[in-house]
Amino acid sequence: MKNYNPKEIEKKWQDIWDEKKPFKSEINDKKKFYALIEFPYPSGQGLHVGHPRPYTAMDVVSRKRRLQGENVLFTMGWDAFGLPTENYAMKNKIHPEEVTKMNIKNFKKQLKSIGFSFDWDREINTTDPNYYKWTQWIFMKMFEKGLAYKTEMPINFCTSCKVGLSNEEVVGGCCERCGGEVIHKVKNQWMLKITEYADRLIDDLEDVDFIDRVKTQQINWIGRSYGMEVKFKLKNVDDTLLVYTTRPDTIFGATYMVISPEHPFLNKYVEKIKNISEINDYIKEVEKKSEFERTEMNKDKTGVKIDGLSAVNPCTNKEIPIFISDYVLMTYGSGAIMAVPAHDTRDFDFAKKFGCDIVEVVSGGENVQEKPYTDTETGIMVNSDFLNGLSVKDAKEKIFEYLSKIGIGNKKTNFKLRDWVFSRQRYWGEPIPLVNCENCGWVAIPEEELPLKLPELESFEPTETGESPLSKIDEFVNCTCPKCGGKAKRETDTMPQWAGSSWYYLRYMDPNNDKEIASKEALDYFGPVDWYNGGMEHTTLHLLYSRFWHKFLYDIGVVSTKEPYLKRTSHGMILGENGEKMSKSRGNVINPDEMIDKYGADALRCYEMFLGDFERSASWSDGGINGCRKFLERVWKLQDITNSSKEITKSLEKSIHKTIKKVSQDFETLKFNTAIAQLMTLINEYYSLGEISEKDLKIFLILLNPVSPHITEEIWENMKFDDYIFSQTWPQYDESKTIDTEIEMPIQINGKVRATLTISKDAKFEDFKEELYENESVRKFVEGKNIVKEIFVPGKICNIVIK
Repeated sequence: MKNYNPKEIEKKWQDIWDEKKPFKSEINDKKKFYALIEFPYPSGQGLHVGHPRPYTAMDVVSRKRRLQGENVLFTMGWDAFGLPTENYAMKNKIHPEEVTKMNIKNFKKQLKSIGFSFDWDREINTTDPNYYKWTQWIFMKMFEKGLAYKTEMPINFCTSCKVGLSNEEVVGGCCERCGGEVIHKVKNQWMLKITEYADRLIDDLEDVDFIDRVKTQQINWIGRSYGMEVKFKLKNVDDTLLVYTTRPDTIFGATYMVISPEHPFLNKYVEKIKNISEINDYIKEVEKKSEFERTEMNKDKTGVKIDGLSAVNPCTNKEIPIFISDYVLMTYGSGAIMAVPAHDTRDFDFAKKFGCDIVEVVSGGENVQEKPYTDTETGIMVNSDFLNGLSVKDAKEKIFEYLSKIGIGNKKTNFKLRDWVFSRQRYWGEPIPLVNCENCGWVAIPEEELPLKLPELESFEPTETGESPLSKIDEFVNCTCPKCGGKAKRETDTMPQWAGSSWYYLRYMDPNNDKEIASKEALDYFGPVDWYNGGMEHTTLHLLYSRFWHKFLYDIGVVSTKEPYLKRTSHGMILGENGEKMSKSRGNVINPDEMIDKYGADALRCYEMFLGDFERSASWSDGGINGCRKFLERVWKLQDITNSSKEITKSLEKSIHKTIKKVSQDFETLKFNTAIAQLMTLINEYYSLGEISEKDLKIFLILLNPVSPHITEEIWENMKFDDYIFSQTWPQYDESKTIDTEIEMPIQINGKVRATLTISKDAKFEDFKEELYENESVRKFVEGKNIVKEIFVPGKICNIVIK
């Protein structure tokens, strides 16, 4: 028999799969299983070994489900619009479309070399006009329904990319893509009203099987809170300042107010404000900060007291000062807060710095002048007039009633979630299919003109003012209004990268349909996605956006389910050997091509699944992948010890049935490492016996096939077994044959284990007493001794007490 040589067999089987198309999925009468992974952004660096981990996991499940007779949809595509490609294109004077083609070619070659069971006939590419035609169509429908609107607003602006960013794309005050400084800039931007769906995005999580941490992240990001809007009268001005608070019961402790530097009162009452110059200087400093720096990173409280404008607490009737400070955002609530420093750490720090009063209103703290008492979900009200003596819960209800009665308050549900900034002032993205008419305003282009294609360009640089390079092309910009025929200008902003990835799972169902997103037949058969695995880093980005788009498509009758994904799991990262995140700068990136060349794709797949708990991060180890290669060499040599028997070897029957059960269950619960460990245990038993049957080998090969498909198919062919493994049926286990009828019973003499006996699981002491005293190890301890007591607890303990 030849030695195991992955280089010889792996390409062979990849070619066979390409020819035979065993992973092709078509609508039929079988039970469907739709497995989804996050399609990659095809960067110039190609794959690193972290990419195959989630891909292999879902490939294992998909291969198993096919063998169980299910019609599996599992495919791949490319999330190919994006800034890195455009930046590379600008730097190297090459069209981003060409860069994208080169990168996709490399990614596809790498993915094929790992042996994934993708249905490549369903491959999609978000930069293909036949794909983004439908991205544009969805946007147009949102525009028609009033969910897309344009407004001037302060946006996060990357000074390096010269592009607007969503809040989710700003990490640590820097651009998520390039690491450049992010500042606030007022820009006319397209927005999507994701906030219209905020309640549903939380409530409908009850109907899906998402792991808890995914649900928690989405709920926290949306940030639903129940509170009250309260009007505070301005002193000597016929106007009120509106605040949103979740704790109106603490209003007697509100000793000052804070408004956002963007609050309209600053312009409205500019003549009354005596220190407007100081305030304007402060606002200029705030404009240099990102939203993240203003809130999450804001340790040192800054602000300016407004001289000439103050408010009156409606419950104490005391005049209280108004400040501006960067930690209050215009985009949350009303852009103004009532500050209760006795019971809020942020307010306390601010009050200490600016000398504001601190009044305790919930009892329980030691000394609120020294430290705020913040554990106030329960407690008794004090210093609160008619609320005194009430519990917090009762006080909330009473103050709701009181403020509503006097006409200055009403209950309000608020969200941290903001509307989605949907404009990018760049070239490499989907053109927005709208024109601005002098008479009609914004108008969608006719559907028959879709896709609106990107025009050819030689220079992709944004303008110095941050406008899209499309704005420089007169023949693209200048057009006629489809509504009135008058002069119009085309929108020159493009869509963000998240647009194409918000619905790609639907296009997989019917990728070549030129009449609609996908046929109703395909959507009803394949939808919704049964199991989606993705990274935790996309929980508040892509996952939230795609749920929003899906709900909109449900509302307009395109899809028939409220949620796109029935199940969502997540995986841990693969770290470098030094335990740090893989990156070129750290020099710890592992290239899968090199690992495949050295160890083979099957060893890589096996190691990625054996590398600890799938849901946790784990460090790469060359020793670990080498160990998996040695395991596969032992699998290869099973051919040498296989006889022609068609039945399971009797002495292996229990172990084989236990293994079928464990591997079957572990694959479905992401416990790939323990499934492989069980297969390693079984192969040890095979070699200990020295000879196995054809049936023993067949079962082992089918169980291992989802993890290491090339070697198992090759052995199957070498042994001249029928057809291919991909045409076989997943083995069934007999539950009765997985139950142990015998146990290993430790025998204690005076409490110390001196021997072990194999006895029946249900044995009584009398059943093995004779064998026990004939045991040589026991006999040498009890001979000549007086047996005082025999203690036996079935299944647990057997202790002989001697003197």
